Amino acid sequence: MDPDPLAKLGRALREAGYAFVTPTPATHARVLARRGEARTLRDVFGWTLPFRREVLPARVLGLLEASGELEPGVAPLLLSRVRFSTVGPVLLAHSAYPTIAPDSVFLGPDTYRFIAFLQARAPERIGSLADVGCGTGAGGIFLASRAGSVQLLDVNDAALRFARANCAVNGATARVAHSDVLAGAEGPLDLVIANPPYLADELGRSYRDGGGRLGTGLSVRIVREALERLRPGGRLLLYTGTPVIDGEHVLWPQIAPLLRDVRYVYAELDPDVFGEELERPAYSEVERVAVVGLDAHRVAV
Repeated sequence: MDPDPLAKLGRALREAGYAFVTPTPATHARVLARRGEARTLRDVFGWTLPFRREVLPARVLGLLEASGELEPGVAPLLLSRVRFSTVGPVLLAHSAYPTIAPDSVFLGPDTYRFIAFLQARAPERIGSLADVGCGTGAGGIFLASRAGSVQLLDVNDAALRFARANCAVNGATARVAHSDVLAGAEGPLDLVIANPPYLADELGRSYRDGGGRLGTGLSVRIVREALERLRPGGRLLLYTGTPVIDGEHVLWPQIAPLLRDVRYVYAELDPDVFGEELERPAYSEVERVAVVGLDAHRVAV
């Protein structure tokens, strides 16, 4: 049995039939504005509402406290610093709302779209799999039953902690390791998956700020490094975003030169996300932010 109280907490919630789909932060804020204290497990671990001790079963409260994720609120109320969300059959721990700390680990609608992208594109049988910028580990854990080996890689230590706990909760076996893109990955790889940050974030939050031009820098690095590390015949599945200026994707001309001699499909998956970003000065020339998917195959020799 895993000794991690966070993993034990996740299993206790699963045993209690807990389920919660995490919406956008804007929707979350609207719901919180019309609610008061927590009354249910979903209120505490989904909506991040303040709660009284007696709301939680004693075992759940003890595990939350042992995990270090219990926070005093306005007495006598308490808060959970961890959220749990269901993505299909997978239950995932991540940072509580609002995710304003630089090392926050975010899960939201992008995660659900990423998993749908993997469902549509990932092969049924995978040798070695690496999830780059794994965050909660959602992608790698979702595909773990298809893979011979799984590596969950991230530069954020908070993300690695959540990923380890989430593996334990979901019965997935994976190597969880600190890695700047693929620098810390082991061995040749058959499939690289990634759902990287793709915005320009003035707060520098690791789950949002992709660096480079308007947040596209990390996505470009992942394409370059993945194509260098994949076995012949290996595959990259990249779910990311791109600003659109004057009808043109900012990301595409940066990755197109990297795709020579590579078979690929590149397509918009959602034409308009994070519209609120257009109100910020950095996005003054951007007309929309689109979500795109890249399915790239290294040609087998």
